Amino acid sequence: MKTKNSRTEGSRYYPKRYDFDPNSRNAILDEGLVCHVSFLVDNQPFIIPTSYCRVDDTIYLHGSVGSHFFMQMAKGIPVCVAVTHVDGLVLARSVFHHSMNYRSVVTFGKTRLVETEEERWLAAEKFTEHVIPGRWEEARQPNKSELKKTMFIAVEIEEASVKYRAHGVVDDEEDLGMGIWSGVIPLKLAPQQIESDEAGIANVKMPDYVKNYQR
Repeated sequence: MKTKNSRTEGSRYYPKRYDFDPNSRNAILDEGLVCHVSFLVDNQPFIIPTSYCRVDDTIYLHGSVGSHFFMQMAKGIPVCVAVTHVDGLVLARSVFHHSMNYRSVVTFGKTRLVETEEERWLAAEKFTEHVIPGRWEEARQPNKSELKKTMFIAVEIEEASVKYRAHGVVDDEEDLGMGIWSGVIPLKLAPQQIESDEAGIANVKMPDYVKNYQR
């Protein structure tokens, strides 16, 4: 819920670019693969890119138990987590009006070390399924030793802001007749040619969730 002093208050210049619908927030988070987590340690700002997944209103972060940054977050500190998708390059007739189409989420919350076995297994499964649905049941799941080497951090979403641009060129009227091409170059994260592991056993059938993978 937004308050008068909300950390997610939108800009007065582009109020239509903000969306506070939780469904919009969730869709952007669920599509992404990498988030950026920012926090302070002894008045020094840090920002780290890392993998993540969402379960309801909780973001789970995944890292090594030896990671300095994850050890800091295990203490329970305020963080800001951001995810961005670039959907297109907007080429106007003037350089000033060039832009990008994008969708972004900025969330605020406090970190929490995931300690119970039940929640650790939940986070491990959801991480795998977030990256590639169907893989958790087919691949070998973590053993106790591997799980001990892994740290999961939970961030309960306290506030979140969605900002986006999803339209074409906006040019000054006097520039329209300049004879300069303008338009949008759409961008999309898409899988390329799949490469099978040469060290693996030959003639293993590729699963459908790999063949048909898309974000």
